[in-house]
Amino acid sequence: MSLATQERYPLFIDGEHVEPSSEEYRETIDPATEEPIAQYAVASAADVDRAVTAAQRAQTEWAETDADERAQVLGDVADAIRENADRLAEIETRDQGKPIGYAQGMIQGAASTFDFYAGATDKIEGESFPVGEDGVNFTLKEPYGVSAQIIPWNTPLNLTAQGIAPALAAGNAVVVKPAPTTPLPPLYLSEVCQEAGVPDGLINVVNGGAEPGAALSGHDGVDTISFTGSVPTGQAVMESAAKNITPVTLELGGKNPAVVMPDADLEEAVTAIQIGIFSNTGQICAAADRAIVHEDIYDEFVEMIVERAEGYELGAGMDDPDMGPLNHEAHLAEVLEYIETGIDEGATLETGGDAPDRDGYFVEPTVFSDVDNGMTIAQEEIFGPVLCVIPFSDQAEAIEIANDIELGLTSGVFTQDLDTAMEMTKAIEAGTVYVNQWFGGSTASPFGGYKKSGIGREMGMYAFESHLQTKTVSIDL
Repeated sequence: MSLATQERYPLFIDGEHVEPSSEEYRETIDPATEEPIAQYAVASAADVDRAVTAAQRAQTEWAETDADERAQVLGDVADAIRENADRLAEIETRDQGKPIGYAQGMIQGAASTFDFYAGATDKIEGESFPVGEDGVNFTLKEPYGVSAQIIPWNTPLNLTAQGIAPALAAGNAVVVKPAPTTPLPPLYLSEVCQEAGVPDGLINVVNGGAEPGAALSGHDGVDTISFTGSVPTGQAVMESAAKNITPVTLELGGKNPAVVMPDADLEEAVTAIQIGIFSNTGQICAAADRAIVHEDIYDEFVEMIVERAEGYELGAGMDDPDMGPLNHEAHLAEVLEYIETGIDEGATLETGGDAPDRDGYFVEPTVFSDVDNGMTIAQEEIFGPVLCVIPFSDQAEAIEIANDIELGLTSGVFTQDLDTAMEMTKAIEAGTVYVNQWFGGSTASPFGGYKKSGIGREMGMYAFESHLQTKTVSIDL
Protein backbone atom coordinates (compact mmCIF):
# COMPACT_ATOMS: atom_id res chain seq x y z
CA MET A 1 0.00 0.00 0.00
CA SER A 2 1.48 3.35 -1.03
CA LEU A 3 0.66 6.79 0.23
CA ALA A 4 -1.56 8.69 -2.19
CA THR A 5 -1.17 12.45 -2.42
CA GLN A 6 -3.94 14.63 -1.08
CA GLU A 7 -5.54 11.90 1.02
CA ARG A 8 -7.14 13.17 4.21
CA TYR A 9 -6.30 11.62 7.56
CA PRO A 10 -8.71 12.32 10.43
CA LEU A 11 -7.90 11.94 14.11
CA PHE A 12 -7.88 8.48 15.71
CA ILE A 13 -9.99 8.41 18.87
CA ASP A 14 -11.65 5.50 20.64
CA GLY A 15 -10.84 3.11 17.81
CA GLU A 16 -12.37 5.30 15.10
CA HIS A 17 -11.26 7.87 12.56
CA VAL A 18 -13.03 11.06 13.58
CA GLU A 19 -13.23 14.52 12.07
CA PRO A 20 -11.61 17.32 14.08
CA SER A 21 -13.99 19.68 15.85
CA SER A 22 -12.07 22.55 14.26
CA GLU A 23 -12.76 21.09 10.79
CA GLU A 24 -9.16 22.15 10.02
CA TYR A 25 -6.74 20.10 7.91
CA ARG A 26 -3.11 20.84 7.03
CA GLU A 27 -0.70 19.38 4.51
CA THR A 28 2.25 17.21 5.39
CA ILE A 29 5.16 17.60 2.99
CA ASP A 30 7.62 15.12 1.50
CA PRO A 31 10.95 16.70 2.56
CA ALA A 32 12.76 15.22 -0.47
CA THR A 33 10.45 16.83 -3.05
CA GLU A 34 8.66 19.64 -1.15
CA GLU A 35 5.43 18.20 -2.55
CA PRO A 36 2.33 17.49 -0.41
CA ILE A 37 1.85 13.89 0.68
CA ALA A 38 -1.52 14.15 2.36
CA GLN A 39 -3.74 16.25 4.56
CA TYR A 40 -4.07 15.59 8.28
CA ALA A 41 -6.61 16.74 10.83
CA VAL A 42 -5.69 19.41 13.35
CA ALA A 43 -6.99 18.63 16.82
CA SER A 44 -8.40 21.22 19.19
CA ALA A 45 -8.52 21.17 22.99
CA ALA A 46 -12.01 19.69 22.69
CA ASP A 47 -10.65 16.79 20.62
CA VAL A 48 -7.94 16.19 23.22
CA ASP A 49 -10.60 16.08 25.92
CA ARG A 50 -12.52 13.51 23.90
CA ALA A 51 -9.39 11.40 23.47
CA VAL A 52 -8.53 11.52 27.18
CA THR A 53 -12.09 10.51 28.09
CA ALA A 54 -11.88 7.53 25.71
CA ALA A 55 -8.53 6.54 27.19
CA GLN A 56 -9.88 6.72 30.74
CA ARG A 57 -12.78 4.43 29.88
CA ALA A 58 -10.61 1.91 28.08
CA GLN A 59 -7.90 1.93 30.73
CA THR A 60 -10.22 0.88 33.53
CA GLU A 61 -11.01 -2.38 31.76
CA TRP A 62 -7.47 -2.89 30.43
CA ALA A 63 -5.95 -2.61 33.93
CA GLU A 64 -8.13 -5.52 35.05
CA THR A 65 -7.04 -7.68 32.11
CA ASP A 66 -4.87 -10.65 33.00
CA ALA A 67 -1.14 -10.09 32.46
CA ASP A 68 -0.92 -13.02 30.05
CA GLU A 69 -3.67 -11.54 27.92
CA ARG A 70 -1.94 -8.18 27.81
CA ALA A 71 1.26 -9.96 26.82
CA GLN A 72 -0.55 -11.76 24.00
CA VAL A 73 -1.92 -8.50 22.62
CA LEU A 74 1.50 -6.81 22.69
CA GLY A 75 3.09 -9.84 21.05
CA ASP A 76 0.45 -9.75 18.34
CA VAL A 77 1.27 -6.08 17.75
CA ALA A 78 4.94 -6.98 17.30
CA ASP A 79 3.97 -9.60 14.71
CA ALA A 80 1.66 -7.14 12.94
CA ILE A 81 4.41 -4.53 12.73
CA ARG A 82 6.68 -7.07 11.05
CA GLU A 83 3.91 -8.09 8.66
CA ASN A 84 3.36 -4.44 7.72
CA ALA A 85 7.03 -3.45 7.80
CA ASP A 86 7.30 -2.38 4.17
CA ARG A 87 4.23 -0.16 4.38
CA LEU A 88 5.30 1.38 7.69
CA ALA A 89 8.84 2.03 6.46
CA GLU A 90 7.53 3.79 3.35
CA ILE A 91 5.29 5.99 5.47
CA GLU A 92 8.17 6.89 7.79
CA THR A 93 10.46 7.66 4.85
CA ARG A 94 7.97 9.71 2.87
CA ASP A 95 6.82 11.75 5.87
CA GLN A 96 10.15 12.16 7.69
CA GLY A 97 12.74 11.88 4.91
CA LYS A 98 15.14 9.20 6.19
CA PRO A 99 16.57 6.56 3.80
CA ILE A 100 14.24 3.58 3.40
CA GLY A 101 16.88 1.12 4.61
CA TYR A 102 17.30 3.10 7.81
CA ALA A 103 13.52 3.28 8.23
CA GLN A 104 13.24 -0.48 7.84
CA GLY A 105 15.69 -0.92 10.68
CA MET A 106 13.61 1.42 12.83
CA ILE A 107 10.47 -0.61 12.10
CA GLN A 108 12.16 -3.81 13.24
CA GLY A 109 13.22 -1.96 16.37
CA ALA A 110 9.61 -0.98 17.02
CA ALA A 111 8.54 -4.62 16.74
CA SER A 112 11.28 -5.68 19.15
CA THR A 113 10.09 -3.05 21.61
CA PHE A 114 6.61 -4.58 21.72
CA ASP A 115 8.12 -8.04 22.11
CA PHE A 116 10.24 -6.86 25.04
CA TYR A 117 7.34 -5.30 26.93
CA ALA A 118 5.09 -8.25 26.18
CA GLY A 119 7.51 -10.14 28.39
CA ALA A 120 7.24 -7.50 31.13
CA THR A 121 3.50 -7.68 31.82
CA ASP A 122 3.88 -10.37 34.50
CA LYS A 123 6.94 -8.70 36.08
CA ILE A 124 4.94 -6.24 38.17
CA GLU A 125 6.33 -7.00 41.60
CA GLY A 126 5.88 -5.41 45.02
CA GLU A 127 8.00 -5.75 48.14
CA SER A 128 7.34 -6.84 51.70
CA PHE A 129 8.85 -5.37 54.85
CA PRO A 130 9.17 -7.04 58.28
CA VAL A 131 7.06 -5.24 60.92
CA GLY A 132 6.83 -7.95 63.56
CA GLU A 133 4.43 -10.78 64.31
CA ASP A 134 1.36 -8.56 64.59
CA GLY A 135 1.44 -6.98 61.17
CA VAL A 136 2.07 -7.27 57.45
CA ASN A 137 3.56 -4.49 55.35
CA PHE A 138 3.94 -4.68 51.56
CA THR A 139 3.70 -2.68 48.36
CA LEU A 140 1.55 -2.95 45.25
CA LYS A 141 2.39 -1.54 41.84
CA GLU A 142 -0.53 -0.04 39.92
CA PRO A 143 -0.84 1.73 36.56
CA TYR A 144 -1.18 5.49 36.59
CA GLY A 145 -4.09 5.59 34.16
CA VAL A 146 -3.74 7.76 31.06
CA SER A 147 -0.28 8.36 29.65
CA ALA A 148 0.29 11.31 27.31
CA GLN A 149 2.98 10.68 24.69
CA ILE A 150 4.31 13.78 22.92
CA ILE A 151 6.40 12.57 19.98
CA PRO A 152 9.13 14.38 17.98
CA TRP A 153 9.59 14.35 14.23
CA ASN A 154 12.99 12.70 13.88
CA THR A 155 12.00 9.04 14.39
CA PRO A 156 8.24 9.25 14.92
CA LEU A 157 7.16 5.64 14.51
CA ASN A 158 9.92 4.09 16.60
CA LEU A 159 9.53 6.62 19.41
CA THR A 160 5.75 6.16 19.39
CA ALA A 161 6.33 2.43 19.88
CA GLN A 162 8.78 3.14 22.70
CA GLY A 163 6.10 5.18 24.42
CA ILE A 164 3.06 3.00 23.80
CA ALA A 165 4.51 -0.43 24.56
CA PRO A 166 5.64 0.05 28.20
CA ALA A 167 2.55 2.10 29.00
CA LEU A 168 0.19 -0.62 27.77
CA ALA A 169 2.25 -3.39 29.34
CA ALA A 170 1.86 -1.71 32.73
CA GLY A 171 -1.91 -1.37 32.29
CA ASN A 172 -2.21 2.23 31.09
CA ALA A 173 -3.94 3.80 28.09
CA VAL A 174 -2.26 6.40 25.89
CA VAL A 175 -3.00 9.58 24.00
CA VAL A 176 -0.33 10.31 21.38
CA LYS A 177 0.43 13.80 20.11
CA PRO A 178 2.70 13.54 17.02
CA ALA A 179 4.83 16.38 15.70
CA PRO A 180 3.02 18.50 13.09
CA THR A 181 5.58 17.74 10.36
CA THR A 182 5.34 13.93 10.79
CA PRO A 183 1.68 13.15 11.55
CA LEU A 184 1.36 9.95 9.53
CA PRO A 185 3.62 7.30 11.15
CA PRO A 186 1.88 7.37 14.57
CA LEU A 187 -1.52 7.25 12.86
CA TYR A 188 -0.57 4.21 10.84
CA LEU A 189 0.98 2.49 13.85
CA SER A 190 -2.25 3.02 15.82
CA GLU A 191 -4.18 1.31 13.00
CA VAL A 192 -1.76 -1.64 13.03
CA CYS A 193 -2.20 -1.91 16.79
CA GLN A 194 -5.98 -1.92 16.46
CA GLU A 195 -5.86 -4.59 13.74
CA ALA A 196 -3.67 -6.68 16.04
CA GLY A 197 -6.29 -6.61 18.80
CA VAL A 198 -5.54 -3.59 20.97
CA PRO A 199 -8.93 -2.61 22.46
CA ASP A 200 -10.63 0.58 21.27
CA GLY A 201 -9.67 3.66 23.24
CA LEU A 202 -6.34 2.38 24.53
CA ILE A 203 -4.44 4.23 21.81
CA ASN A 204 -5.62 7.64 20.61
CA VAL A 205 -3.82 9.99 18.22
CA VAL A 206 -4.43 13.75 18.17
CA ASN A 207 -2.42 15.55 15.51
CA GLY A 208 -1.82 19.26 15.28
CA GLY A 209 0.41 22.02 16.58
CA ALA A 210 0.69 23.88 19.85
CA GLU A 211 -2.99 23.75 20.91
CA PRO A 212 -3.39 19.97 21.29
CA GLY A 213 0.09 19.70 22.83
CA ALA A 214 -0.67 22.29 25.48
CA ALA A 215 -4.15 20.86 26.08
CA LEU A 216 -2.72 17.39 26.58
CA SER A 217 0.16 18.34 28.90
CA GLY A 218 -2.16 20.46 31.02
CA HIS A 219 -5.15 18.10 31.06
CA ASP A 220 -6.33 17.05 34.52
CA GLY A 221 -7.31 13.63 33.16
CA VAL A 222 -3.73 12.84 32.11
CA ASP A 223 -1.87 10.93 34.81
CA THR A 224 1.66 10.84 33.42
CA ILE A 225 3.49 12.52 30.53
CA SER A 226 6.35 11.37 28.34
CA PHE A 227 7.95 13.99 26.11
CA THR A 228 10.86 13.76 23.69
CA GLY A 229 12.12 16.93 22.05
CA SER A 230 13.92 20.20 22.63
CA VAL A 231 14.84 21.70 26.00
CA PRO A 232 12.59 24.79 25.62
CA THR A 233 9.55 22.69 24.71
CA GLY A 234 10.36 20.26 27.52
CA GLN A 235 10.41 23.16 29.95
CA ALA A 236 6.99 24.28 28.66
CA VAL A 237 5.60 20.75 29.08
CA MET A 238 6.98 20.58 32.61
CA GLU A 239 5.44 23.94 33.52
CA SER A 240 2.07 22.85 32.13
CA ALA A 241 2.25 19.50 33.96
CA ALA A 242 3.02 21.27 37.23
CA LYS A 243 -0.49 22.69 37.37
CA ASN A 244 -1.87 19.20 38.03
CA ILE A 245 1.31 17.78 39.63
CA THR A 246 1.52 15.33 36.73
CA PRO A 247 4.75 13.30 36.69
CA VAL A 248 6.87 13.71 33.57
CA THR A 249 9.57 11.78 31.75
CA LEU A 250 11.61 14.14 29.59
CA GLU A 251 14.16 13.06 26.98
CA LEU A 252 15.60 16.31 25.72
CA GLY A 253 18.52 17.49 23.64
CA GLY A 254 22.14 16.47 23.49
CA LYS A 255 25.45 17.96 22.41
CA ASN A 256 27.32 14.75 22.72
CA PRO A 257 31.11 14.40 23.06
CA ALA A 258 33.02 11.63 21.32
CA VAL A 259 36.48 11.60 22.92
CA VAL A 260 39.19 10.07 20.74
CA MET A 261 42.27 9.20 22.79
CA PRO A 262 45.73 9.01 21.15
CA ASP A 263 45.81 5.20 21.35
CA ALA A 264 42.39 4.78 19.69
CA ASP A 265 41.87 2.62 16.62
CA LEU A 266 41.43 5.62 14.35
CA GLU A 267 39.60 3.76 11.60
CA GLU A 268 37.15 2.41 14.16
CA ALA A 269 36.65 5.81 15.75
CA VAL A 270 36.08 7.63 12.46
CA THR A 271 33.57 5.02 11.31
CA ALA A 272 31.62 5.17 14.57
CA ILE A 273 31.56 8.98 14.68
CA GLN A 274 30.60 9.15 11.01
CA ILE A 275 27.62 6.94 11.76
CA GLY A 276 26.90 8.92 14.91
CA ILE A 277 26.69 12.32 13.23
CA PHE A 278 25.43 11.63 9.70
CA SER A 279 22.76 8.96 10.37
CA ASN A 280 19.23 10.32 9.87
CA THR A 281 20.89 13.52 8.57
CA GLY A 282 22.10 14.24 12.08
CA GLN A 283 18.54 14.52 13.38
CA ILE A 284 19.17 12.34 16.41
CA CYS A 285 19.35 13.62 19.97
CA ALA A 286 22.12 11.08 20.64
CA ALA A 287 24.20 12.18 17.64
CA ALA A 288 27.99 12.44 17.92
CA ASP A 289 28.02 16.24 17.66
CA ARG A 290 31.46 16.99 19.11
CA ALA A 291 34.54 14.94 18.23
CA ILE A 292 37.08 15.77 20.92
CA VAL A 293 40.33 14.48 19.43
CA HIS A 294 43.85 14.28 20.87
CA GLU A 295 46.24 16.73 19.24
CA ASP A 296 48.65 13.94 18.18
CA ILE A 297 46.04 12.41 15.84
CA TYR A 298 43.89 15.49 15.23
CA ASP A 299 44.97 16.27 11.67
CA GLU A 300 44.72 12.65 10.58
CA PHE A 301 41.24 12.35 12.12
CA VAL A 302 40.05 15.51 10.33
CA GLU A 303 41.41 14.28 7.02
CA MET A 304 39.70 10.91 7.39
CA ILE A 305 36.30 12.20 8.49
CA VAL A 306 36.29 14.82 5.72
CA GLU A 307 36.97 12.13 3.15
CA ARG A 308 34.06 10.09 4.50
CA ALA A 309 31.73 13.09 4.49
CA GLU A 310 32.58 13.98 0.92
CA GLY A 311 31.73 10.45 -0.19
CA TYR A 312 28.10 10.68 0.93
CA GLU A 313 25.37 10.41 -1.68
CA LEU A 314 22.34 12.60 -0.98
CA GLY A 315 18.91 11.71 -2.29
CA ALA A 316 15.26 11.01 -1.67
CA GLY A 317 14.72 8.50 1.11
CA MET A 318 12.82 6.09 -1.14
CA ASP A 319 15.99 5.77 -3.28
CA ASP A 320 17.88 4.60 -0.16
CA PRO A 321 20.78 7.06 -0.41
CA ASP A 322 23.58 7.51 2.12
CA MET A 323 21.76 10.53 3.54
CA GLY A 324 18.31 12.02 3.03
CA PRO A 325 16.97 15.54 3.53
CA LEU A 326 16.27 17.41 6.71
CA ASN A 327 12.67 17.10 7.79
CA HIS A 328 11.26 20.54 7.03
CA GLU A 329 12.07 23.92 5.53
CA ALA A 330 12.32 25.86 8.79
CA HIS A 331 14.80 23.33 10.16
CA LEU A 332 16.94 23.58 7.02
CA ALA A 333 17.12 27.34 7.52
CA GLU A 334 18.09 26.84 11.17
CA VAL A 335 20.89 24.38 10.34
CA LEU A 336 22.28 26.68 7.63
CA GLU A 337 22.22 29.57 10.10
CA TYR A 338 24.28 27.53 12.57
CA ILE A 339 26.80 26.76 9.82
CA GLU A 340 27.11 30.46 9.01
CA THR A 341 27.55 31.21 12.71
CA GLY A 342 30.37 28.67 12.93
CA ILE A 343 32.18 30.38 10.07
CA ASP A 344 31.61 33.83 11.60
CA GLU A 345 32.98 32.69 14.97
CA GLY A 346 36.22 31.48 13.41
CA ALA A 347 35.84 27.73 12.98
CA THR A 348 37.32 26.23 9.81
CA LEU A 349 34.75 24.79 7.41
CA GLU A 350 36.55 21.70 6.13
CA THR A 351 33.74 20.41 3.94
CA GLY A 352 30.02 20.80 3.27
CA GLY A 353 28.01 23.67 4.60
CA ASP A 354 25.80 24.24 1.58
CA ALA A 355 22.27 23.38 0.54
CA PRO A 356 22.46 21.70 -2.91
CA ASP A 357 20.58 23.40 -5.73
CA ARG A 358 17.75 20.90 -5.93
CA ASP A 359 14.25 20.30 -4.65
CA GLY A 360 14.01 19.16 -1.05
CA TYR A 361 15.47 20.25 2.27
CA PHE A 362 18.99 18.95 1.71
CA VAL A 363 22.23 20.06 3.34
CA GLU A 364 25.67 18.60 2.76
CA PRO A 365 27.50 16.60 5.43
CA THR A 366 29.50 19.29 7.21
CA VAL A 367 32.74 19.17 9.20
CA PHE A 368 34.24 22.05 11.19
CA SER A 369 37.79 21.96 12.56
CA ASP A 370 39.57 24.45 14.83
CA VAL A 371 36.46 24.58 16.99
CA ASP A 372 36.66 26.09 20.45
CA ASN A 373 34.21 24.56 22.90
CA GLY A 374 32.85 27.99 23.76
CA MET A 375 31.60 28.56 20.21
CA THR A 376 27.87 28.49 19.55
CA ILE A 377 28.19 25.47 17.25
CA ALA A 378 29.90 23.55 20.08
CA GLN A 379 27.39 24.54 22.78
CA GLU A 380 23.99 24.39 21.06
CA GLU A 381 22.28 21.37 19.54
CA ILE A 382 22.23 21.85 15.76
CA PHE A 383 20.27 18.65 15.06
CA GLY A 384 21.81 18.29 11.63
CA PRO A 385 24.80 16.65 9.90
CA VAL A 386 27.32 19.10 11.36
CA LEU A 387 30.39 17.79 13.19
CA CYS A 388 32.57 19.99 15.41
CA VAL A 389 36.14 18.66 15.82
CA ILE A 390 37.83 20.00 18.95
CA PRO A 391 41.48 19.32 19.92
CA PHE A 392 42.75 18.42 23.40
CA SER A 393 46.18 17.78 24.89
CA ASP A 394 45.57 15.47 27.87
CA GLN A 395 42.87 13.40 29.53
CA ALA A 396 41.94 16.04 32.09
CA GLU A 397 41.35 18.59 29.35
CA ALA A 398 39.26 16.10 27.36
CA ILE A 399 37.00 15.53 30.37
CA GLU A 400 36.71 19.25 30.99
CA ILE A 401 35.66 19.91 27.39
CA ALA A 402 33.24 16.98 27.37
CA ASN A 403 31.47 18.21 30.50
CA ASP A 404 31.55 21.94 29.72
CA ILE A 405 28.00 21.91 28.40
CA GLU A 406 24.48 22.29 29.86
CA LEU A 407 23.42 18.98 28.31
CA GLY A 408 24.41 15.41 29.13
CA LEU A 409 22.58 12.85 27.02
CA THR A 410 25.15 10.53 25.42
CA SER A 411 28.92 10.41 25.00
CA GLY A 412 31.66 8.19 23.67
CA VAL A 413 35.23 7.20 24.45
CA PHE A 414 37.63 5.66 21.94
CA THR A 415 40.69 4.02 23.47
CA GLN A 416 42.45 0.65 23.59
CA ASP A 417 43.16 0.98 27.31
CA LEU A 418 40.52 -0.43 29.67
CA ASP A 419 41.63 1.69 32.63
CA THR A 420 41.35 4.86 30.53
CA ALA A 421 37.93 3.79 29.27
CA MET A 422 36.61 3.28 32.80
CA GLU A 423 38.15 6.48 34.14
CA MET A 424 36.56 8.47 31.32
CA THR A 425 33.24 6.65 31.70
CA LYS A 426 33.03 7.63 35.37
CA ALA A 427 34.13 11.21 34.75
CA ILE A 428 31.87 12.13 31.81
CA GLU A 429 28.51 13.61 32.83
CA ALA A 430 26.07 11.85 30.52
CA GLY A 431 23.28 9.31 30.73
CA THR A 432 25.01 6.96 28.27
CA VAL A 433 28.68 6.33 27.51
CA TYR A 434 29.59 4.36 24.38
CA VAL A 435 33.06 2.78 24.37
CA ASN A 436 34.64 2.16 20.95
CA GLN A 437 31.22 2.37 19.28
CA TRP A 438 28.22 4.66 18.84
CA PHE A 439 24.51 3.83 19.20
CA GLY A 440 25.17 0.76 21.33
CA GLY A 441 22.78 -0.83 23.81
CA SER A 442 19.48 -2.60 23.24
CA THR A 443 15.76 -2.42 23.93
CA ALA A 444 16.55 -3.48 27.49
CA SER A 445 19.00 -0.58 28.01
CA PRO A 446 17.66 2.51 29.81
CA PHE A 447 18.13 5.76 27.89
CA GLY A 448 18.01 9.30 29.22
CA GLY A 449 20.09 12.28 30.19
CA TYR A 450 21.95 14.16 32.88
CA LYS A 451 21.57 17.90 33.47
CA LYS A 452 19.23 19.63 30.98
CA SER A 453 19.01 16.51 28.81
CA GLY A 454 16.05 15.26 30.74
CA ILE A 455 14.33 13.54 33.64
CA GLY A 456 13.82 9.80 33.97
CA ARG A 457 14.64 7.04 31.52
CA GLU A 458 13.10 5.55 28.42
CA MET A 459 13.48 1.92 27.33
CA GLY A 460 14.18 -1.13 29.44
CA MET A 461 12.45 -1.92 32.70
CA TYR A 462 13.07 1.67 33.80
CA ALA A 463 10.42 2.85 31.33
CA PHE A 464 8.09 0.09 32.48
CA GLU A 465 8.49 1.13 36.13
CA SER A 466 7.85 4.77 35.21
CA HIS A 467 4.31 3.78 34.18
CA LEU A 468 3.58 2.23 37.59
CA GLN A 469 2.93 3.94 40.91
CA THR A 470 3.58 2.38 44.30
CA LYS A 471 0.94 1.79 46.95
CA THR A 472 1.95 0.71 50.46
CA VAL A 473 -0.36 -1.63 52.38
CA SER A 474 0.00 -2.01 56.15
CA ILE A 475 -2.19 -4.55 57.94
CA ASP A 476 -2.65 -4.97 61.68
CA LEU A 477 -3.10 -8.69 62.31
